[in-house]
This record gives sequence, structure tokens and C-alpha cells, in this order.
Amino acid sequence: MSRQLRGLYAITDSMLLAGGKLIPWVDAALAGGARIVQYRDKSGDSMRRLDEARELNQLCQHYGATLIINDDLPLATELGVGLHLGREDGCLRTAREQLGPHAIIGATCHADLNFAAEAEAAGANYIAFGRFFQSVTKPGTPQATPVLLEQARQRFKLPVVAIGGITLNNAPHLIGAGASMLAVINGLFAASSANEVEHRARGFTELFQSN
Repeated sequence: MSRQLRGLYAITDSMLLAGGKLIPWVDAALAGGARIVQYRDKSGDSMRRLDEARELNQLCQHYGATLIINDDLPLATELGVGLHLGREDGCLRTAREQLGPHAIIGATCHADLNFAAEAEAAGANYIAFGRFFQSVTKPGTPQATPVLLEQARQRFKLPVVAIGGITLNNAPHLIGAGASMLAVINGLFAASSANEVEHRARGFTELFQSN
């Protein structure tokens, strides 16, 4: 599993990927080497979310990648896929009990190593820190630093995810500090075409191959 939890972690955005972009642009990200796709949609349209998540799961299976559902344990349970939980969005232990021992479950830790320790004890497979740079998606979250990544790598055996304002320009420093995965939204999907998404994804993937 540790080999699987390394590389580009693509997070969808319902605004960026509106208008029929979701499936083809995620396809492009996967073609470019993304290893994990997190389906993040905060809308109340449960049927559309189920349909989209099913399509994304089929795409991930085709590429040998992993689908993670953001903050929706029932949807993750229905599809038999992984789950990511924010600090205030559910109980990790309950999720582990419901999804079973083989599901990949991640936890948002912001810049808090103590919460990361709690998440590890509760059964998380990876711990996510950030934001590291100015973030369009979560501008008000506490800022993390590369030093925090180094401390997390020394303290925990779990894969460490960096998130928040990550681009191809600032990504190398985070990988060098110990990030196992880079979770990217705008830096990947705020593009003019699916071809550009794939190009960016390949750029992130190559950074991991050279480290």
C-alpha cells in the first residue's frame, strides 16, 4: 500500500470541472500519472454524486489508481472505495469499522502533529497537512511549513500528504521535505484543456520519479 500512496493526488472541484469536464479531465490527470483521485463535491445532489463517483471509480480501476471520497462515508461504503475526512467531518474509527481493514482512509491534520498522532492511532492510512501556500479552495486554514513535513516524516510511519496552493514551481521543495503525495486542485485542474491537465500531471509525476 505504501507504494500506492506516493505521487500526484488529484482532488476534483465541482466548479472547476463543471460543464462536462469532470470525467475527461480526471481521465487526463490519470493518464498523466495521478495515483489517487479524491472526489470532492459538497452539493446536495446525491444521485448525481453517486453517478459521478461510479464513473470516476471505473476510470481509476482502468488506470490502476485509487478513488477516495471526500467526507461522505455512506457513498464510500456503497462504492467500496476509500474516504478522506476533515477535522470536523466524521469519526475515523467509525469509518474504519464500516469500511473494513483494506480501505484507504486519510485525515486532514492542517498543521497539527498531535492530531496526526490521533489519526494514526484511529486507523488512518495517510495524514494530510496544509495549506502550504495561498489556497483558492481553503484560504483560511492554518499554514503549514516544510519543517512540519520533515517533523512528520521523522515521527510517523504513515505516508504524508501536502496540500494547499501547490504548483509545479513550488512542489519540489515539498517533496524534498518529505511529502509522499502532493494533493493538487487548482494547480492541476485550473487549465484551459484536458491536454493541459495531462501535461501538468506528467510534470508532477516526473518530480516524484526524480526524487
